[in-house]
Amino acid sequence: MSPSADRADVQLGERLGLKPGTVVQELGWDEDVDDSIRAAIADAIDSDLVDGDFGDVVDVVLLWWRDDDGDLVDALVDSLTDLVRGGDIWLLTPKVGRPGAVDAADVAEAAPIAGLSTTTTVAVGKEWTGTRLVAPKN
Repeated sequence: MSPSADRADVQLGERLGLKPGTVVQELGWDEDVDDSIRAAIADAIDSDLVDGDFGDVVDVVLLWWRDDDGDLVDALVDSLTDLVRGGDIWLLTPKVGRPGAVDAADVAEAAPIAGLSTTTTVAVGKEWTGTRLVAPKN
């Protein structure tokens, strides 16, 4: 891997708040996901991503989501199953104008119903946007 590729991985990891040792669970994988994003995250955490069958708590959930994937509220609630208290959900959706793009209003509506707040939205690749969701501190 080139030094510039290493730097891009570090930058994505930093933008997502990831560091070595962070356990990231990946949900919603399909053939349309961006493998370079997955690789950058794995490099940033210095480990493989785990799936829904991991069986232990995770620090971050990476949820790939498209407009036709079903009920977003249900998916967000399911994402909380293994998430450690205070952990983050990164909802990755296709960018506006791309097939499967999710309206930002849909995310803003679904998050509080699932008990979450949206905090940050960042570009995570050419085709995908990431929205950070957290449980409100109370």
